[in-house]
Amino acid sequence: MSQAATIEAHEFTVASEKRLPENISTQIPESLARLIERAAAGDMVAFEEIMKHSEKRVMRMTWRMLGNEADARDAAQEVFLRVYKYLGRFKQDQPFFAWVYQITLNVCRDIARKRQQYNTQFISLDNGNEAASVISDTQADAEETLIRVQERELMLRAIATLPERERAAILLRDLEGFSTDEVAHIMRSTATTVRSQISSARQKIRVYCGRYLKKREERRCDEL
Repeated sequence: MSQAATIEAHEFTVASEKRLPENISTQIPESLARLIERAAAGDMVAFEEIMKHSEKRVMRMTWRMLGNEADARDAAQEVFLRVYKYLGRFKQDQPFFAWVYQITLNVCRDIARKRQQYNTQFISLDNGNEAASVISDTQADAEETLIRVQERELMLRAIATLPERERAAILLRDLEGFSTDEVAHIMRSTATTVRSQISSARQKIRVYCGRYLKKREERRCDEL
């Protein structure tokens, strides 16, 4: 099987996305460093292990950037094709996942340009599974969990309306846990610019959520 076929055949599972930690370490474990060296030398088994380390993170980012499963899966496959192609250029004194996210953003940008725009209609990665899972909890716990789910999805819907650069900056900083300087490196920008983008994004998210909650309250009043 060719390298491309092996990568394209790999399953990009997102069912456990909600259980992923939001903060991602940028340090390369020694075991991962050895895998990178082997993969760069052409070892496909080692590269498949790298994919296992990275696929959920990449899929989460492509989905949140592009807004739908089909484009997210296409993007994730292209990301790993590029990672394999350019792995020999990776310098192990830099954060590996920051490098992968850099490629991921480039791929998302290419796909978005092909379809001419980013998706502003957020589609949940959980497909209702997280909300359904609270049925087995006590009523109080279930209500609290449902509120958290709804708040999280509202925030992600708000993020989906942001311009590309602001969307990427807020996702990397607030949801993926990179520092401002790391986000600037990933986005090939400056810390000052990133801070401005994040500030603007947060303000737009607050406005979006405020308008949504106001409209929801007005609908409830009309129904009374």
